[in-house]
Amino acid sequence: MPWWQALVLGLVQGATEFWPVSSSGHLELTRWAFGWDGTGSDSVDQAVDVALHLGTLVAVVGYFRHDIVALVRAGIGSFMPGRTVDEGSARLARLYVVSAIPASLAGVIFEDLIGDRLGTPTIIAVSLIVFGVVLFWADRAPGTRDVSSVGLRDALAIGAAQVLALNPGTSRSGITIAAGRLCGLSRDAAARFAFVMGVPVIAGAGVWKLVGLARDGVPDGVVSAMVVGVAAATVSGVAAVWATLRIVQRVSFTPFVAYRVVLGAVVLVVVAVG
Repeated sequence: MPWWQALVLGLVQGATEFWPVSSSGHLELTRWAFGWDGTGSDSVDQAVDVALHLGTLVAVVGYFRHDIVALVRAGIGSFMPGRTVDEGSARLARLYVVSAIPASLAGVIFEDLIGDRLGTPTIIAVSLIVFGVVLFWADRAPGTRDVSSVGLRDALAIGAAQVLALNPGTSRSGITIAAGRLCGLSRDAAARFAFVMGVPVIAGAGVWKLVGLARDGVPDGVVSAMVVGVAAATVSGVAAVWATLRIVQRVSFTPFVAYRVVLGAVVLVVVAVG
């Protein structure tokens, strides 16, 4: 794979992983639009996927590093007898883990089915529009709760919603933000919870692909493309998190909804006219 293709895919992955517009859908549409039907090598495609996941993981962990360190310390410390920890952080750490379980299990079980049946331009376009409308509807719900108020029922509901993101075009951040808003979280809290809860899922997906890559070996000539992909996804991912939080604090999720609907309509028109 040429380094410039990895650069484009990395920029797309990083930005759309955290904008509520579907990273998997945008990657498929990018390949479709440019005629990049894959490298012809499963091992090369797998290596690039690992790089893109690693880049987005570095981005979200880097941006929320202080929060994540506090959560990890409290979560681990809560299982160590005699150690004093912040009970609020420890409880929240456990809830983040709980919220990741449904999507992680579904991803492992239905990975082949998702790859074979979903991800066509038409399905992605329809999903962009439908789940964009869902986000718009959910964003109209009143909500002022902050992240510290999240309970087990909220974590299970948001985690269950995350399963829908396995469909390219849904958007992991979009559907979990929508679920958070319906649970009464403020826009900022819903976005922050969605971003941090993505850490175990993104890490799990990356490790799952990394195991396969380690088994098959890194193909010759793809290391430079992987480095470029990691760097591009990291930079665009950090910028996307920063931009999303500021947009929703000042406006709403409507700009993202409008983008989803317009892009979905354009793709359907292009497909219709061949």
